[in-house]
Amino acid sequence: MNDMVIRGRCFQWGAQTYTMGVINVTPDSFSDGGFFLSSAAAVRQAETLIEGGADILDIGGESSRPFSRPVSAEEEIKRVLPVIKGTRKVSDHPISIDTTKAAVAEAAIMEGADIINDISALRFDPDMVKVASRFNSKVVLMHMQGTPMDMQINPHYDDVVAEVISFLRERILWAVARGIQRENILIDPGIGFGKSGGDNLTLINRVSKLSELDAPIVIGPSRKAFLGAITGIKIPGQRDIPTLGAVAASAMRGAHIIRVHDVDKAKQILGVIDAIRREDMQCPTH
Repeated sequence: MNDMVIRGRCFQWGAQTYTMGVINVTPDSFSDGGFFLSSAAAVRQAETLIEGGADILDIGGESSRPFSRPVSAEEEIKRVLPVIKGTRKVSDHPISIDTTKAAVAEAAIMEGADIINDISALRFDPDMVKVASRFNSKVVLMHMQGTPMDMQINPHYDDVVAEVISFLRERILWAVARGIQRENILIDPGIGFGKSGGDNLTLINRVSKLSELDAPIVIGPSRKAFLGAITGIKIPGQRDIPTLGAVAASAMRGAHIIRVHDVDKAKQILGVIDAIRREDMQCPTH
């Protein structure tokens, strides 16, 4: 698997584990909905995440929590564009746009986004693959069973790891056949997206299996419900310590990017995990 250059920065897969800091510009996201609805608040959060060590900023304007309803592309654009514009004024950090809509992705890229993070793996909008190909953008293809509105209604797999790998392999081939460069693709098994708690644990424990797809692996366990089920912590914003357990396990098993809300703590954990994996005390330089 080759290194990847994003906005002039080289991501050396395997040398260290990178962080993707979450900024939800929504009223209803499960953990931080309503916190960053104003663009000024969202840009301040972007600066906080950068100071905490975020390697990528992931900005989204539509909640994908279980049972959430979609919003229009116009509303999503209205939410995210001022944040991307404001962030670009203060930072040249790589930005990911978390969307399933081609119009949103295109508008975001035009304002400085570098990555399309599509929870539908380019399935929900037929024009998304055209946008990704035309702009030669990086793309995260994620596995999800169902849609946010119904994904947590009795999800079932005969073999969750094998089925997720099969799905992602098919989506990679589909995307490449339609003009997306193979080296621009990242993959995400979709923790919490159409998965039972046990499915999530299995996927994290066996994330190394995804390496056969020869693409950087993104994992997003942050503050999710399965951590609350394990610990009894009902409020998502109070699950940062359980999140660190999932972060450490994911990194030890080969994830390349961890998507988290609290970057500062995750970065500290990952520094230790990476040192253990390398058996080397020296931190890599960017």
